[in-house]
Amino acid sequence: MKVLITGFDPFGGAKINPAFEAVKLLPDTIEGAEIHKLEIPTVFKKDGEVLAKAIEEQQPDIVICVGQAGGRSDISIEKVAINLMEARIPDNEQQQPLNQVIFEDGETAYFATIPVKAMVSKVKAAGIPSSVSYTAGTFVCNDIMYRLLYLADKQNKDIKGGFIHVPYLPEQVLDLPVGTPSLSVETIAKGLEAAVAAAVTTDEDQNVAMGTIM
Repeated sequence: MKVLITGFDPFGGAKINPAFEAVKLLPDTIEGAEIHKLEIPTVFKKDGEVLAKAIEEQQPDIVICVGQAGGRSDISIEKVAINLMEARIPDNEQQQPLNQVIFEDGETAYFATIPVKAMVSKVKAAGIPSSVSYTAGTFVCNDIMYRLLYLADKQNKDIKGGFIHVPYLPEQVLDLPVGTPSLSVETIAKGLEAAVAAAVTTDEDQNVAMGTIM
């Protein structure tokens, strides 16, 4: 089995992104699965092009994208991506789409096809806070999750895919308001490893059909 796990490059003027910093610390195998790591650009559309190329080349069984959610206090496993680009700030190529669909022929939303609840349970069992999230936002994190699930729906139905949000690193909150949550990169990496382990070993489908909101 192959797992492709991605993390974004820094954005918004930051010099570091905890997503790919943690991804880089993952072992090369988890529960017998090969782990392939990829940094992707924080750029609308280009993120999906880079991901699609990697999927074509590597033919993974599972794809998990990881991004930063500053202000969150735990590792959030995303349940759903929506067909909307609505950027509060520009991406890394100064694009700032507002009220635009990602794909005209895409569903209103796609649900993750990784075992979200099992992954949350596994991360918690490792002693790390985790929860199911029902909003991936409308920035590039939602964009890549939607593009991944759209690609799986249209071309690669055997691929399981989803998205994980992670908090700031401690060094990112030094000048932010007191109490802004953070986790160390080692803790985030440990949580990601547990989440991937659950994705690899859980057979049951805990997600409703893609493209259907209930």
